[in-house]
Amino acid sequence: MTDDAIEANKSATSPAEVLLIFLKLGLTCFGGPIAHIGYFRDEFVLRRKWIDEHAFADLVGLCQFLPGPASSQVGFSIGLMRAGYLGALAAWTGFTFPSAALLVLFAYGAGTLSGPAGTGLLHGLKLTAVAIVAQAVWGMARNLCPDRERASIAVVAALIIVFSTASIAQIGAIVLGGLAGLWLCRSEAPAPSGHVEIRVSRTVGLITLGMFFVLLAGLPALRSLTGSTGVSLFDAFYRSGALVFGGGHVVLPLLREAFVAPGWLSDDAFLAGYGAAQAVPGPLFTFAAYLGTVVSPKPHGLAGATLGLIGIFLPGILVLLGTLPFWDSFRKRAGAQAMMRGVNAAVVGVLGAALYDPVWTTTVHSPRDFGIALVGFVLLVAWRAPPLIVVAFSAAAGMAMTLV
Repeated sequence: MTDDAIEANKSATSPAEVLLIFLKLGLTCFGGPIAHIGYFRDEFVLRRKWIDEHAFADLVGLCQFLPGPASSQVGFSIGLMRAGYLGALAAWTGFTFPSAALLVLFAYGAGTLSGPAGTGLLHGLKLTAVAIVAQAVWGMARNLCPDRERASIAVVAALIIVFSTASIAQIGAIVLGGLAGLWLCRSEAPAPSGHVEIRVSRTVGLITLGMFFVLLAGLPALRSLTGSTGVSLFDAFYRSGALVFGGGHVVLPLLREAFVAPGWLSDDAFLAGYGAAQAVPGPLFTFAAYLGTVVSPKPHGLAGATLGLIGIFLPGILVLLGTLPFWDSFRKRAGAQAMMRGVNAAVVGVLGAALYDPVWTTTVHSPRDFGIALVGFVLLVAWRAPPLIVVAFSAAAGMAMTLV
């Protein structure tokens, strides 16, 4: 997409419109952060054309590299680009609220899906993620890995993820992809990439980066000085969100150490909430809403859920705001473009590895599962069906499987 096309498409978008769009995504985005990126690509690159393929891939690469929940950071950035700070807040709220509300209800014991039909429904929703991620890998590979150099970078990145058990492997794959891009992708003419308007000044960026580090270092000191359980809980959530790269399931060991080890809740309660968090749409970081509700020290309940959500998402948002003002100018330099070609190819490899594990290995267990996922993929790619249609089909097919 050219600069003129993007500008022509920038009819005024209100924060309310951004909220409604992300609320729909928050209600339908099953499958974890990698699947969420597939949903976002379908919604904002293909359907609404708010951002072009290269800029979207650059943004995904940046958010994968930063600490925090990558898919939520991508959504926050798109809301910011489209409707300013209120748009960013609207995007985060719409995407986060549905799963947070469901997990709070679960914490209060407001009933859960049970029995064969409920199990089939949840399994069908997980199969949606297979189709969504496969569509994202297919589309991004065609656009971002058109030559043997970048295809090779993608394969190497996928192999690094598949054969490594270290949580830092994802960051390592992206860094190596960037270095390989500097070496292998310089001969190509600069890829056409639309301007991405970042509504954050460099001053605000530096301030937010400072806040990120001040809170990271200052909250433990404040906890020791005051002995406040509220500060202790906020510090536990903030530190978990600030020290995790890649988001999603990577944050769970940190949360378990922060909440189960001190005796703030039992291991059984923690695992029950973890299971519920995997069954709801939206970001897995909303698991913090469940923890904040059931944790023993006060504040808990709704106040604890609010504290948990703010605490775990805040560091990722601060570090993102601190980085965005410098990102657009950086990505337009010749050397940076070569590096980002390698990074984008590595992101395709990371997505491809995630399609295999955990999306495929934890979801497709039989020929029926494969058939449902295949139909969903064809609906998305060949029929251009909205993801909501695929969600409905997969859920119904999952329930039907339990009756046959």
